[in-house]
Amino acid sequence: MSLYFKDLNLAKFSKAEAIDGTPGEKLNALLKKHKINAVEFAKINGIMNGRLPSMSELGVFSAMWSEHCSYKSSRVHLKRFPTETPDVVVGPGENAGVVRISGKLCLAFKMESHNHPSYIEPYQGAATGVGGILRDVFCMGARPIANLNALRFGKRTHERTKYLVENVVKGIGDYGNCIGVPTVGGNVSFDESYDGNCLVNAMTVGTIHEDKIFKGFASGTGNIVVYLGSATGRDGIHGATMASDSFASSENSERSTVQVGDPFTEKLLLEATLEVLEKGLVIGLQDMGAAGLTSSSFEMAGRAGNGLYMDLDQIPVRTTAMTAYELLLSESQERMLMVIEPHNWGALKEVLDRWQLASAVIGVVTDTGRVHISHNGVLEVDLPVGPITDDAPKYDRPQKARPLAESNSPEFNNKTLAGIKEIGVETFLANMLSDTGDKEKIYTQYDQHIGAKTVKGPKDQGAAVMWLRSDIADQSEPNLGVAIAASCNERYCSIDPRLGAAHAVLKSARMIAATGGRPIAITDCLNYGNPEDPEVMWEFSQGVDGISEACKNLGIAVVSGNVSLYNQTDGVSIKPTPMIGMVGKVSDVTKVPAGVTQANLKVLLLQPKSAAPAFGGSLAAKLTRTAGLSAIPAINWKAETEAIDFMRKVISTGSVTAARDVGDGGLATTMAKMLLPHQVGAKITLGISDKISDLGNYFGEVAGSYILMCPADAAAKILSTGKELKECQLQEIGSTNTQSAFEFGSWSAPIKQLTSAFGRSLT
Repeated sequence: MSLYFKDLNLAKFSKAEAIDGTPGEKLNALLKKHKINAVEFAKINGIMNGRLPSMSELGVFSAMWSEHCSYKSSRVHLKRFPTETPDVVVGPGENAGVVRISGKLCLAFKMESHNHPSYIEPYQGAATGVGGILRDVFCMGARPIANLNALRFGKRTHERTKYLVENVVKGIGDYGNCIGVPTVGGNVSFDESYDGNCLVNAMTVGTIHEDKIFKGFASGTGNIVVYLGSATGRDGIHGATMASDSFASSENSERSTVQVGDPFTEKLLLEATLEVLEKGLVIGLQDMGAAGLTSSSFEMAGRAGNGLYMDLDQIPVRTTAMTAYELLLSESQERMLMVIEPHNWGALKEVLDRWQLASAVIGVVTDTGRVHISHNGVLEVDLPVGPITDDAPKYDRPQKARPLAESNSPEFNNKTLAGIKEIGVETFLANMLSDTGDKEKIYTQYDQHIGAKTVKGPKDQGAAVMWLRSDIADQSEPNLGVAIAASCNERYCSIDPRLGAAHAVLKSARMIAATGGRPIAITDCLNYGNPEDPEVMWEFSQGVDGISEACKNLGIAVVSGNVSLYNQTDGVSIKPTPMIGMVGKVSDVTKVPAGVTQANLKVLLLQPKSAAPAFGGSLAAKLTRTAGLSAIPAINWKAETEAIDFMRKVISTGSVTAARDVGDGGLATTMAKMLLPHQVGAKITLGISDKISDLGNYFGEVAGSYILMCPADAAAKILSTGKELKECQLQEIGSTNTQSAFEFGSWSAPIKQLTSAFGRSLT
């Protein structure tokens, strides 16, 4: 046993009082509060050999077996994900996934949800979401270089939307800006399905040497357990359990379950953690995230196959008379748990003191295979590790499929086209831009360039690009960069959850391709409704299959992620929203397209030869109120991969001035978004398909399409290269000019009018 606990004798502690297990309303209310059903309670009794748990032990089961921590409704499906490629160094199961990008240089990254806390208390909910995902990355030993966020709010006119937007954005900005990690990208949209349940998904990317990756293992009997970071308070208690339940609009806000963040302490924690890891003082470490000390201790012991003893009396606290239950379940932020060899405690403490962080030796690694936790002379917890971490309940919940549209019917398309004509084409384009809205009011609240690595940020739209500038990269790539994207079209997923999820992966890949990057791997944040609803569970399963299919076709892996279920209010679930975060390799950041910075550029359109513009799930159908059950754009996998390879090839020549994948609102809307930041005019003309009217070509949505712009003297060579394409076609469709209008087909919209519409308030 360790020097610090050499006289440890568990028999000296009195036993904690067990809960009242008498069947009746009192027990049922207690179990309901802890989200433990009758079957799970019976399993708990079996694990404990008939001994009733104490309140602290019940809290441990509640947290560790919550949907948020155990993935009990999703694990049977997540195993279908492809998780291995030659690029993968660390796959799912750790705090963050790690992929190799060049030489020994790796990227650690993950996406996480903070949905329920952000709806209850948007500022702190969003801020602590950023803090939590940062810790997931730097506790691997990686230095964070970029943050992204994907946000979903209710309809703009909803009474709570403006308040949520303002405070979520401020929370994200304040936390990220204070800690000094740039927020370089993301996406925002509005839909009535999020009226009572906004989504706040945060993603962080960091760099790390392949030989210096740290994992969350409590290894080595006799090694000591060290607490460091902020002192523990009562904020966030039952946070993991709350995140695993539905909302009811009539209930009072559960503000006590929301954590309070301190980005200044997080900055100190980040630097101290990276320093002690670099000095080799740590065996294993884990962020105290969801379920706080409970999850970090049990998960570290579980990964190592060891046991732990912890003394809660040693924990730094910021409030008096905290119970063992509160200390175990508090989700106070900016805290870490480390396992070190006893002789390193002095050196570790010197670093932590210098960074002004609270720290204490609170426990020791044992060989018992159990976690023992004492408080005030009472043994509050005496539980086996394996059954709690590895044998949590696992449900293969019933599924019920709903009808899918088989094709885009001409009748549906004609209704949408008629709606566009009724509004007026030029006015309709302005409405499209107004609906998507310029995100400047959001991203200008974020520091996008701190660290001097940002090549392409949120102002440039599309994927972000960071220059890595690392001495551990392959020195043949001095301008090596990483492209980062996050995307999901919930309208597509609502109509066809499998194909929509595949589109989410492809959209991120297209965004990365438009920078000249090669997609490497993804993280995900799978936001769905109540898994006890068979239709929701079917949507989830379909989403997993769609993501898997896309990853396999692109040759990439899922290396990390998060599942957020019970996104439901008053029995109404959100639209399926499987958010995808992707990283890609950019071999030379100096070749990344800069944007439409001048007139007299040739405009080229790359798209599958089989392209057929569709209105199912489209922004046009939404605005013309013709949204209904109609198929979303089909995917031509060969064309998608060919286009990605082609984009990387031509952009690597440095001859492409601007590039973007064609997204929401079709060609006309995407083209307008490219022109407006630089106030450049353009004229384009199409003649692609005779299956739909000319108007449909401009506003219909096509999978796998890209706009490229280049100087006139480069266009011929690019077009010549395009003749090698088998599944796709490349053609010149127009040019930019100095005029004050965007002309498309037989229509013309003033740039000033479009700019005004695009710049409308987000709410």
